[in-house]
Amino acid sequence: MDDLDRQILDQLRRDGRTPYTEIADEVGTSEGTVRNRVERMIDEDVIERFTISTRTGNVQAMIELSVAVDVDTKAVSERIAEWDEVDFVWMVSGEQDVVLVVDAADTRGVNDLITKARDQEEVVSTKTRLILDEELG
Repeated sequence: MDDLDRQILDQLRRDGRTPYTEIADEVGTSEGTVRNRVERMIDEDVIERFTISTRTGNVQAMIELSVAVDVDTKAVSERIAEWDEVDFVWMVSGEQDVVLVVDAADTRGVNDLITKARDQEEVVSTKTRLILDEELG
């Protein structure tokens, strides 16, 4: 991956629907080059998926999980990633081991997810942060 790939990815992170012609203009190359590079990055799993961000009026939160030291955090993360309200699962360093970014209909929905997370035998504690606002970088 080179600097041009990084510039293309930066444009797609801001808006995954940006036409390749606009990306090409922004990064100073041809539409065909952008198309070929995006296809290559998809084939090489550099780009895992395209997704959307919505403003649904839902409550978004980060639920931070600490798990027991002998736990395979990848296995826990993969299982939790299948929950409908979970947008992202990050394995992180620091006090917590796993962070869930969730999108629930209301605070009761967030609380239900916290309870569901605490019901996992590997989870020893949780910490929750409501997401108040979001700005794209």
